[in-house]
Amino acid sequence: MTTTGYEAYESAGALLRALSAPIRVAIVVELGVGERCVHDLVEKLGAPQPLVSQHLRVLRGAGVVRGVRRGREIAYSLVDEHVAHIVADAVSHARESRQ
Repeated sequence: MTTTGYEAYESAGALLRALSAPIRVAIVVELGVGERCVHDLVEKLGAPQPLVSQHLRVLRGAGVVRGVRRGREIAYSLVDEHVAHIVADAVSHARESRQ
């Protein structure tokens, strides 16, 4: 195995670890629809603002989301639409396996 190949596996593992919490999966699903501010995510997910912010930090650190300041708020979006597809496939698979 080449180093480059192994580095790709390490990166994929880091991405999957970043997506390992259900709330982070839900955040990615929401951001797959479009840009959202923290208060939008709090309202949609029904989770406390500090918790949503904490998980956004993890996703930002993993390079999954980015934030752009818009006045007093930060608008979050996905860095790469591939992540939305990965999450959508995982959720779809989970729903199928329960039927």
